[in-house]
Amino acid sequence: MLSLGALAFATPWVLLAGLLLPIIWLLLRVTPPAPKQLRFPAISFLFGLKPREETPAHTPWWLLLLRVALAALIILGLAHPLLNPRAAIIGGGPLILVLDDGWAAARDWNKKRASAIELTDQAERDNRPMVLLTTAPEPGNEPPVALGPQRPAEIRTKIQALQPHPWPSDRAAALAAFEPLQLTGSAETVWISDGLEDAAIAPLAERLQRLGSVTVLTPAAADLPYLLLPPENTPGTLDFTVKRPAADEAGLTIFRAFAADGHLIDREPVRFDAGQGSAVVHLKLPVELRNTLARADLEGQDQTGAAVLLDERWARRPVGVVASSAHSTAESLLDDNYYLERALGPYAELRLGPIADLLHTPLSLIMLPDSVLTSDSDRGLIEQFIQKGGVLVRFAGPNLAAADNDKLLPVRLRGSRTLGSALQWTTPEPLAGFEPKSPFAGLTVPNDVTVSRQVLAEPSIELADRTWARLADGTPLVTAEHRGEGWLVLFHVPATADWSNLPISGVFVEMLRRLVSIGQGVGAGVQQVAMPAQETLDGFARLAAAPGTAAALQPGEDAVVGPKHPPGFYGTEQLRRSLNLTSGIQDIAALKTLPQGVTRAELALAGEKDLRPWLLTIALVIGLVDLVIALALRGLLGVPLGRGTAAGIALLLAAAAAAPAQAQDKAADDPAFALKATLHTHLAYIETGDKRIDDVSLAGLRGLTLVLNRRTAVEAEEPMAVDVEHDELAFFPLLYWPIVTGQPPLSAGAIDRINFFLRNGGTILFDTRDTDTAEIDPRGGEGQRRLQELARGLQIPPLIPVPPEHVLTKAFYLMQNFPGRYSGGTLWVEAKDSGNDEVSSVIVGSNDYAAAWAVDRNGRPMFATSPGGELQREQAFRFGVNLVMYALTGNYKTDQVHVPSILERLGQ
Repeated sequence: MLSLGALAFATPWVLLAGLLLPIIWLLLRVTPPAPKQLRFPAISFLFGLKPREETPAHTPWWLLLLRVALAALIILGLAHPLLNPRAAIIGGGPLILVLDDGWAAARDWNKKRASAIELTDQAERDNRPMVLLTTAPEPGNEPPVALGPQRPAEIRTKIQALQPHPWPSDRAAALAAFEPLQLTGSAETVWISDGLEDAAIAPLAERLQRLGSVTVLTPAAADLPYLLLPPENTPGTLDFTVKRPAADEAGLTIFRAFAADGHLIDREPVRFDAGQGSAVVHLKLPVELRNTLARADLEGQDQTGAAVLLDERWARRPVGVVASSAHSTAESLLDDNYYLERALGPYAELRLGPIADLLHTPLSLIMLPDSVLTSDSDRGLIEQFIQKGGVLVRFAGPNLAAADNDKLLPVRLRGSRTLGSALQWTTPEPLAGFEPKSPFAGLTVPNDVTVSRQVLAEPSIELADRTWARLADGTPLVTAEHRGEGWLVLFHVPATADWSNLPISGVFVEMLRRLVSIGQGVGAGVQQVAMPAQETLDGFARLAAAPGTAAALQPGEDAVVGPKHPPGFYGTEQLRRSLNLTSGIQDIAALKTLPQGVTRAELALAGEKDLRPWLLTIALVIGLVDLVIALALRGLLGVPLGRGTAAGIALLLAAAAAAPAQAQDKAADDPAFALKATLHTHLAYIETGDKRIDDVSLAGLRGLTLVLNRRTAVEAEEPMAVDVEHDELAFFPLLYWPIVTGQPPLSAGAIDRINFFLRNGGTILFDTRDTDTAEIDPRGGEGQRRLQELARGLQIPPLIPVPPEHVLTKAFYLMQNFPGRYSGGTLWVEAKDSGNDEVSSVIVGSNDYAAAWAVDRNGRPMFATSPGGELQREQAFRFGVNLVMYALTGNYKTDQVHVPSILERLGQ
């Protein structure tokens, strides 16, 4: 390969044919064109007529130039020129491509796959065989397989079909798969790694070094995956731990929590200081919202390590109430279970019965009234239940006050006391406010709730830390102790109204509901039946129907995420269990050390562009032009064509063919682009260069197009992408422009094109998409600042917030707010509508409108709208309809105000 900076030639020896160009010029010059044949009657000789033109002795210079250019283009095309070529692969032996395709590779999978295809293209040019080795097991628990040696074209097909798996890579199994492979000669290995540390990396790299040089390509620190661990149930909150592999610099990610129907419940930033590798998100929600949680993830990660599925362990809790038998009924106001059943019946699944019977089914919480006596075997079962994450709530009473050496207590007791009796001057004590550390924090304490008798706690050092509720005089009312993974809680009063009116108050119900939310839920019990896979996550953390290779979870099986058990939901609709990748992966670290002699480089796309197809295509066009000109000059087309006209056409076509290679992609498609844009109405968006944002824009305008076609007379087709640097903008009445921080500055040509569009009736909606960053960056979002930079040179008039009587508020729907995925951002229009039918040429918003409109191919919303849910999405669609009607109809709605006056004049 011959490299000349950004330009290289894969077969440079073909350029030697360029030495023949002068000879070709001379041969063409001395060879006259074929004589022109004229048909005329012989009588013409009698009149001594002369032909108007004489056959030239030499080929015209412009035709010579055209044909020499044709030869030069063919020579350059056969030399296989490459723009921005990838660094050359050393050696001439086989190329071994190792590709990590486990969960961690999904973070920037498109870049990894594109880099692998670039390597395959280069191996194909060098005529080198290839071996492809992926490191993750295949579905069905099939071990990795080394494919090859094969032709690069076959390897390319396999790479294009690869997708990351939702389970970890197994490099030890990949090494075993590579051992039987037989290669001849020295090979070179390029390993596209996921960038994470693994003990099996060194053995595999050392094995590859025996065959030749090894280069490991790792992602940049910003592209490494994050981990989101399953939450811990703490009093009052769910605590999610977020971990990152590279902690050298400060970082920021966004935590999101979703309900089962896809609604966004919570979204908040997670900040990392320099040197900080983990952070905790304290999710504090009302019980009603907490019970609807189904998924939590990190925005923008799109990999299974950053997604956690939540099942019944974090939803509605099964609660056991200890009774003498499973058929016990509590109809008496003197029965403890009467108050417990009515307090938790509407909010939990209550099960009554003896302790041994209750623990046969999964439970998150057991309530033990004072009236029920327990045996030693029952106490042993309860101890095991608590150690595994369950919660035991005991209630005091005469039996507990008289007991001695009871180990199922969070604190030691010292008897009971009576307040407000006939022989005492004291009065019943009211409740004190709940402390912030208590799970009851935030509950309102009624003034009429009092305690006349209670069991006292023995003073000790740990008593203050174990107290969750107190009386006004500081006496503990509710104490608790953390044992194993569960809790032991004691109410120092009975569950009846004998000693206190607390059990008949509303605060008692709320206290019990808070305690139920602490338990580990159904998962704390023993699985009794096999649970088949219901829905599983793919490598990009998208939930879909489980594949046929996913095996059911067996009773008592300690399942680990892998090809046999992908992450997802198992069981049935009534009872299902979530299996998460991060239940077995608790730590993450960036790749630091490699065996000596292994080269390490950062994964980056060369942006390699093959110019050969374009040069040969242009040569073909010029050859066809030369053929047409030659036939026309010889009079075989039946069309009179002078040499001067032919020369002008040839020079025009040659100049068009010699246009810069950078513009070929768009220039070649200009006729088709113009035809498509003009035959039908299309919504259009500006390409930003960020594929993720462009995909959202396409999906958003697709969703808005569906709504327009259903609700209005507009008949719009599939949305189109527009490149402001090359495409014509005049075909579209409205352009959607999402602002991204990485978008390059506009060229002078693009600025002129946009200004012309705005002056001649076009409208652009600039969406800075940063309403949600108000909490993250009080100074304003990056989108606002980037828009100010991009707008330099654009003729943008003064802007004001949309007035109440603006046409945009009544173009189709009557509305005053203009939400998108987020709400609260201000929508800006021209201070005074331009002369373009009184339509504001520039509209600026920040609510991420495309994300609110975005739907998938099945018409389902792709993103949650916050905080208004589906009602907010409907408002966003209505704004989109108003926006399109505003751009299409102009001042039509304003003119309707004058209809009464016009009709009155017509009547006169």
